[in-house]
Amino acid sequence: MRSQANDVLIPCSGETAEDIATARCVKMEGILLGGDLNIMRFDKQDGAFMSYQLNGKRKYDIARVAQGVSVVHLYPEHLKSIKVVLPELEEQQKIVNLLSLIDERIATQNKIIEKYESLIKGLNNILLYATGGKSVCLGDILLERSERSRTNNQHEVLSSTVKGIFSQREYFSKDIASENNVGYKIIRLHDVVLSPQNLWMGNINYNDRFEIGIVSPSYKVFSIADGYDNQFVAAMLKTHRALYSYMMVSEQGASIVRRNLNMEAFSQLVFKIPSLDKQREIGCAISLLKSQLKTANKIIRAYTSQKQYLLCQMFI
Repeated sequence: MRSQANDVLIPCSGETAEDIATARCVKMEGILLGGDLNIMRFDKQDGAFMSYQLNGKRKYDIARVAQGVSVVHLYPEHLKSIKVVLPELEEQQKIVNLLSLIDERIATQNKIIEKYESLIKGLNNILLYATGGKSVCLGDILLERSERSRTNNQHEVLSSTVKGIFSQREYFSKDIASENNVGYKIIRLHDVVLSPQNLWMGNINYNDRFEIGIVSPSYKVFSIADGYDNQFVAAMLKTHRALYSYMMVSEQGASIVRRNLNMEAFSQLVFKIPSLDKQREIGCAISLLKSQLKTANKIIRAYTSQKQYLLCQMFI
């Protein structure tokens, strides 16, 4: 079957109810459609309006009427039971124009994010494939510290993950650390922290968020030696070359994702380090781009949140 403009398409099947509770409006006629689609055709309603409405609170109604276990199915007779709001066509089009504007801004923001990510990747490639500079052992760059907490809850409990450093309460929405955290390692601003078991996956992070905190004794905490730019080192430690090196000095542990880090071999890993001025140039550029990327992600989250709020409030 070929589409008509203003059609609304909803999948007939999926692995979960959430997979199929997604409606989209067709903007062009003549598109050849597959057989695994519910096609809703409207003469006197705005298809885009219906699509937005079905992607709001109505998606939960769609999920409820879907049937199946391993594969969930949604049939036309199920859709007939879904109640929708039908204001005047002019009002529908006003709502569509507003939500479309937000969608356009989200799309633009996604392009901005892709640009920043591409630029950061390009700078990281400079680090990855750089051949100039002085060969330096990692043990001369990272100086291990083992400062410990002396009282319970002396500082905020932090977690190091593949995605970065987070407050444990922020990341898990609760405290999961031992009730007694005396003896936890203290991490300060500009320190580096890593997990010896998950280092090869990228669990090594530069702390540029928290003035001070405590982490599990199983972590390793380092300060960065004088003569090295912090931002440059932070980026260098996350390159693909670095991750490959970490894997080579880690042995298979109790599970597939856990490897035991050989700390002596880790400290002997060699990196090419350019002059301090060059380090600062690269580090500053990466830091600026990461800051702009962080802001861009906040903006797109705000737009997405605004859209979801409107979808829920407009179609009660």
